[in-house]
Amino acid sequence: MYLELRHFRTLRAIQAAGGLARAADMLHTTQSALSHQVAGLEDQVGMDLFVRRSKPLRLSAAGIRMLRVAERILPEIAALEDEFRALTSGKTGRLHIAIQCHACFDWLFPVLELFRHAWPEVDVDIRAGLAFDAFPALLREEVDLVISSNPEPLDGLTFHPLFDYHPTFVASARNPLATKAVIAAEDFRDQTLITYPVGRDKLDIFTELLTPARVEPRAQRAVELTAVILMLVGSDRGVAVLPDWVIRDVKSHADYITRPLGPGMITKRLFAATRNEDAARPYMAHFLRLGRSEPVKLQRG
Repeated sequence: MYLELRHFRTLRAIQAAGGLARAADMLHTTQSALSHQVAGLEDQVGMDLFVRRSKPLRLSAAGIRMLRVAERILPEIAALEDEFRALTSGKTGRLHIAIQCHACFDWLFPVLELFRHAWPEVDVDIRAGLAFDAFPALLREEVDLVISSNPEPLDGLTFHPLFDYHPTFVASARNPLATKAVIAAEDFRDQTLITYPVGRDKLDIFTELLTPARVEPRAQRAVELTAVILMLVGSDRGVAVLPDWVIRDVKSHADYITRPLGPGMITKRLFAATRNEDAARPYMAHFLRLGRSEPVKLQRG
C-alpha cells in the first residue's frame, strides 16, 4: 500500500464537503478527476472508504480510520511547512551562543533582552559548558555564535568585530596602589590578583601585561562571579583587572579606585564568530548590530 499526502487531503476534503462536487471545488480540481482519485485510493487500501449512495457522502469504517490518521498528520505537515517558510524568510532559527569571556554576561543579557522582543521565534540559548572549546563546537554546528577576544584563523568561520574595550585595574581605595596614576606590571608582584577561573591564555591581565613582562603576582585567587570579585576587591582582599564596562558602577564609589594599565593604554577588541553561511541571516545580522551598539552604552555609563 502506497499512500501520499494528497490522499489524506482528498479524504478530509470530501468528509468536510459532504460530497465530491464541493470537495472538487475546495481542492481546485474537477469532480471527474476527484472521482478517479478516490477509486485509485480505494484500490491502494483494498477496501471501500465511502458508503455508496448515501447523501451526504459518508465514510465507511475504513474511511473513518484513515480520516483519524489524516487529522493527526496533516496539521503536523502544515506546521512543518510554516516552519520551513519562516526559516526561509529568516523569521525563525536558532542562536546558541558560547562565551569565552566571563564578564560578557554584563552586556550580553541586555542585548538578548532587546533581541528576543524583535525575534521571538528564534531559539536562544547560552552554552556555557562549551565556552573554552567553542570554535570546534561552532564548526560542528553545536553552537551558532562564539563571543571571544581571541580570534583564530579557521576555515569556515567569520569573525565580526563588536567593540573595543580597555582592561582596567580596580582596587580598594585603601590599597597602596591607589596613589598611582597608572598601574604597571611590576606593581602586581606584591598583590593578590583575583581573576575568573579560566586559563591564563584567556585572561587579559596575563596575555597583555604580566606574561610579556615575566611578572608573577604574589598570589592568584579564582572567583566565578563578577559581583564577588568586586566585593573582595572592595574589602581589600586583592586587586583585579576587568573590562571597562564591568566597572562602570564602581568608578565613582568611595570604596574603589580604577586605574589604566601601562605604560601605554591597553585596548582589546571583542568579536562574534559565526559560520560563514550564517552571517547574512536577518536575525544574526540584527544580533550583531545590537552587539556593537548596546555595550558601548554600558561603557559610557
